[in-house]
Amino acid sequence: MRVLVVDDSTVFRKVVRDALAGQADVEVVGVAADGLIALDKIDFLKPDLVTLDVEMPGLDGLGVLGEMRTRGSVADVLMVSSATSTAAAQTARALRLGAFDFILKPSDTSLERNVARLRAELEPRIRQLSDKQRTTVSRAATSSDVPRPNSAGAACPRQRKVIPSVDVLPRLLVIGVSTGGPAALAYLLPKLPATFPIPIAIVQHMPPMFTKSLADDLDRNCAIHVREASDREVLEAGVAYVAPGGRQMRIVAGSVGPEIRLSDDPPERNCRPSVDYLFRSVAELYAANVMAFVLTGMGDDGVAGCRLLKSHGAWVVAQDQASSVVYGMPRQVVEAGLADVVCPLGEMHDQILRCVSQGASA
Repeated sequence: MRVLVVDDSTVFRKVVRDALAGQADVEVVGVAADGLIALDKIDFLKPDLVTLDVEMPGLDGLGVLGEMRTRGSVADVLMVSSATSTAAAQTARALRLGAFDFILKPSDTSLERNVARLRAELEPRIRQLSDKQRTTVSRAATSSDVPRPNSAGAACPRQRKVIPSVDVLPRLLVIGVSTGGPAALAYLLPKLPATFPIPIAIVQHMPPMFTKSLADDLDRNCAIHVREASDREVLEAGVAYVAPGGRQMRIVAGSVGPEIRLSDDPPERNCRPSVDYLFRSVAELYAANVMAFVLTGMGDDGVAGCRLLKSHGAWVVAQDQASSVVYGMPRQVVEAGLADVVCPLGEMHDQILRCVSQGASA
């Protein structure tokens, strides 16, 4: 994998280069100190991956990403962000525009510890990108009609299943998502009408501050309301609640209806917020009256929760491989035999609206 490192800080360019050094099948082919130089090097070097600093003088990371897409660059982009509210907002927009993922700049006083921490963040993402790029090349070699990851195109016929008949009214929609999630949510949620009749609870793997920026960004572009969840908030129809980064979120029975509880309970599957944690609470409270969607993302968070939901008669949908940025979480649900439907991102709003409509009629 050919990597271009873009950052206005000399020190951090070295940190990223050192973190990438020694990783199998990775070559740093160049560095750039600002956005304009980066664009010239992207055109000339044609890297597979660009690590892109969010905040730079002149043309910032968001501007570089937009210009890359205008120029038709197919390089994957990994945003590198500081933990500030401004950077979080810019990163949320970058992810919505198709950046693969993001990592936080380490802030230890030790250069060696910064390199080690960044290497630990980069290694799993490099592996996932390598798998994604190999899959893309394999598909291109066998068929020109199969959509690339990041698309909302149709699924392969062999991956689709018949939509089951729904004979109970769903009272809640839950969504678990990780890598590629901001772009997937930015595609899916705006397709739901303002009159959407049930609440939505979302776990998107993100650190603190970034979930607030994500929710605000989605709210500006959706007919439904989207907000970062607050503790003891009573669920309302037509509102999507995003679990805050660094907190666990569950749904419990409150005095006037189901409400959100946030906690500092330990991570599950190395995740906080955790999809399994949310899904488990929903299974206990809603039983069969829930729709669970597992979208693009690394790892297997959500499998245990889906298994419990299925044991209560709930309806489970997994995103297909062709439209997933990373086919990890949905793959685990599918291979465990827990998905009632496997479909592309482009059909998920139809699945949701059909399920709600069938349940209301029943």
